[in-house]
Amino acid sequence: MVMSFRVSELQVLLGFAGRNKSGRKHELLVKALQLLKSGCSPAVQMKIKELYRRRFPRKILTPSDLSMLHIQAGQVPSATTLTQGTVCHLPYDHGSASAAVPALLPPVPVLGPKHEADVQHLSPPVHPVHPDVKMKRLPFYDVYDELIKPTTLASTNSQRFEEAHFTFALTPQQVQQILTSRDILPGAKCDYTVQVQLRFCLCETSCPQEDYFPPNLFVKVNGKLCPLPGYLPPTKNGAEPKRPSRPVNITPLARLSATVPNTIVVNWSSEFGRNYSLSVYLVKQLTSVTLLQKLRAKGIRNPDHSRALIKEKLTADPDSEIATTSLRVSLMCPLGKMRLIVPCRAVTCSHLQCFDAALYLQMNEKKPTWTCPVCDKKAPYDALIIDGLFMEILNSCTDCDEIQFMEDGSWCPMKPKKEKQEVCQASAFGGIEASSLYTVSTEGRSSSEGKKKVEVIDLTLDSSSDEEEPPAKKQCPVSSMALP
Repeated sequence: MVMSFRVSELQVLLGFAGRNKSGRKHELLVKALQLLKSGCSPAVQMKIKELYRRRFPRKILTPSDLSMLHIQAGQVPSATTLTQGTVCHLPYDHGSASAAVPALLPPVPVLGPKHEADVQHLSPPVHPVHPDVKMKRLPFYDVYDELIKPTTLASTNSQRFEEAHFTFALTPQQVQQILTSRDILPGAKCDYTVQVQLRFCLCETSCPQEDYFPPNLFVKVNGKLCPLPGYLPPTKNGAEPKRPSRPVNITPLARLSATVPNTIVVNWSSEFGRNYSLSVYLVKQLTSVTLLQKLRAKGIRNPDHSRALIKEKLTADPDSEIATTSLRVSLMCPLGKMRLIVPCRAVTCSHLQCFDAALYLQMNEKKPTWTCPVCDKKAPYDALIIDGLFMEILNSCTDCDEIQFMEDGSWCPMKPKKEKQEVCQASAFGGIEASSLYTVSTEGRSSSEGKKKVEVIDLTLDSSSDEEEPPAKKQCPVSSMALP
């Protein structure tokens, strides 16, 4: 089975098994076969069978089956099918012919052990409708309810563009929650702080998934086209344009009624070996101010943590020829170039330099990247800490922008050198530059005097010595300025 796989299937298999999936086809094949030889788990064996069956479906549709499909392809699924909240692929699933559906479904692999002798057309649907996909928690949203569980957008491999239908209904309490949240932000861009949120991700169960949009995606909510985040500029030439990872607020298009259900129609391009998942939630949008309050409520990290980190950084390395005896750190925020107020960094960061929590949260409220401004590594909200040592330093040291840490964890302020620099510059100008001007000018003067003595008769004559005279003429004003 593995030997018959193409590059895409090999990559899916290796990714599923947690192995490196980069390289040429023969390299991928070697890795996949090594995986088999090392005794792979039942889950990996099932994945191999699933990919193989998807690659070589054994059921061939009869002409009568095909004619039935053509007849029913134009029909829209009935309301009863929609209210189940399942995926309805128009060419296959129809409420009016629900009895005939199992016979019409093309064979697709089943997730789970399956006997070869089973009758293919009685196989269950391709993918579990509700796989155990978990969406990554978004710091700026509190989830109140799950309106549609993560549901597979399965590719049928029968056509380039796929279509799936979903439906969800709001309870009277949920409608009330949304409607009463409107007054909180009067005149703001976001009308409701309690929102209906649509999310897409890869159908992957190994870890919580980030938002990820299927290619060529179109979404209609209650018959109206839903605006999606704009494409990001391509990172390299020829790369497929990608939308930013973020949820979609569909509250403006939703029917805020407990009696009328909401429908979602999704169109996307199918990709071999890659499936997507759709989910809908009722969420409350939070602000950066709320997140800052929550961060403060977590408490301030003990200063001893940072002292230990300083000692670790300044401990002499026996292999190194250069010994670091002190460490300079700025009290200015790298984001706003202003003095820190709430010094903060991620637990995962190895540097001591902090950034201001309020500015960092405001920046991520506008564009959620959650990247540390100091080291460019991921600094998610849950990993942020307020540094107790920096809080102490900021409170006790109000007149300097930089401090120096010593080997024992102690610190001292680096006083601003502005005053000293000004004095130095003035004296330097007076002592060095003025004297040099003076010497230059005196030389210039003596030379010019010398020239004047020699050429005193020629002044009234035609200026034959123009080439020699300009330097003397240029130096004269300087001497007159410098001598007084």
